Amino acid sequence: MTSLDDVLALVRIDSVSGNEAALATHVETRLRENPLLDVERVGDNVVARTRGSHRTRILIAGHLDTVPGDPGAAVVRGDVLHGLGACDMKGSLAAMIDLALESEPRPSEVTWVFYAREEIARTESGLVEITQLRPDLLAADVAVLAEPTGGRVEAGCQGSLRLRVTLAGARAHTARPFTGRNAVHRLGELLRVVASYVPREVLIDDVVFTEQLQAVGVSGGIAGNVVPDSASCLLNHRVAPDRTRDDAVSWLRTFLGDVLEAADTLDVLDWAPAAVPALTNSHLSRLVRDTGVPARAKVGWTDVATFQELGIPATNFGAGDPLLAHRSDEFVTQDEVTDFRRTLGDWLRAAM
Repeated sequence: MTSLDDVLALVRIDSVSGNEAALATHVETRLRENPLLDVERVGDNVVARTRGSHRTRILIAGHLDTVPGDPGAAVVRGDVLHGLGACDMKGSLAAMIDLALESEPRPSEVTWVFYAREEIARTESGLVEITQLRPDLLAADVAVLAEPTGGRVEAGCQGSLRLRVTLAGARAHTARPFTGRNAVHRLGELLRVVASYVPREVLIDDVVFTEQLQAVGVSGGIAGNVVPDSASCLLNHRVAPDRTRDDAVSWLRTFLGDVLEAADTLDVLDWAPAAVPALTNSHLSRLVRDTGVPARAKVGWTDVATFQELGIPATNFGAGDPLLAHRSDEFVTQDEVTDFRRTLGDWLRAAM
């Protein structure tokens, strides 16, 4: 059984994004205890692979990094571990290490991937680093990403589109504003339209995805006595898997409608593609049955999309309540870790 002390040992190793080296070394050292694994280090990423001759290879992945916080404040109270990264996702990582160290033969080959820098820009991702430097290490027939999901399968993921909308005005003296046009004032109408957004829902493979649109930042102004001629708003749009980047941008332009004028600009700053559910895959549909509860859509973006780009059917499944991720009161329970380890272990023992 994976104990909360096992999880605590990982939580107490500081691994905020970009500082995963110590935790990667710890994981690498542990995995090398199993002589049945080929263990490779790629930067601050660790990949361990069984080397048998079974025709099916399953990949289990988890990220090493956390958002900023104090790992030294972690504490176990009864059957609950409170601490940075406990839920997202060191409870799952501890269970993955335990399962990787098992010497019991399985009917499929297994690849264990522990990667860095998931919580920051996708261009910095350790998983992307592996795809660029050693794509052979990620070859697999199916993948499970151990993001916190409350012990149930969360299928696919939302795309994430981040944009800057810049509205134009005309500069003037604040004593004579009628000679210009205030671009900051124009933001009011833009924000009103964004605030009126009604989330779109779409059913894909019996899983409901709900889109979202939020204003996440505003900027503008030149000086205290100048009517500003430019003002910007940052938008984040969470996109269902039935839409591409271009689809989402085109929809947003239409939604903003008359707010946008010829001199205004809309610039895409970042795009992470959505992933469709892969529950028609026999291995993943069996995982859903093993959990005993229906699958639901993943709220947010995950590297399930990266595996989909690699042509690998994948889903999210891990220990911990996803609503606790990134919170100051993050925690994971012994039952959550135990149930995840048992379900994943049983699934691996039956996968052929």
